[in-house]
Amino acid sequence: MPAYMIVTVRVHDREKFLEVYGKPTAALIARFGGKYIVRGPGCESFEGPRANGLAAVVSEWPNKAAIEAFWNSPDYQPLKAARQAISEADVQVVEIA
Repeated sequence: MPAYMIVTVRVHDREKFLEVYGKPTAALIARFGGKYIVRGPGCESFEGPRANGLAAVVSEWPNKAAIEAFWNSPDYQPLKAARQAISEADVQVVEIA
C-alpha cells in the first residue's frame, strides 16, 4: 500500500537548509523509493493558525516500511540533526489502505 510522509516546517535559514538538508535528503529519499509530490514554502492555513507561512513537503513511498527504513537509516541521522538545528518540523506518515 502506498504511504505518504507529510511535513510542515518552519525554516530559520532557507539557503543553509537547502544546502545542508534539502539537496542531500532528496537523493536519499529517492534511494529508499520515495518521490516528492509537493515541496515548497508558503503554506496557507484554511483552518487553524499553525501552518501559515511554513513550508510543506509531501512525499510518496511504496509503503510505510520504506519510510521507516529511510527515517531510521544511518545515512539519514546526520541530515535529521542538521535539519533540527535550523528548523522546526512536524512529520506525519499516512498509509493508504
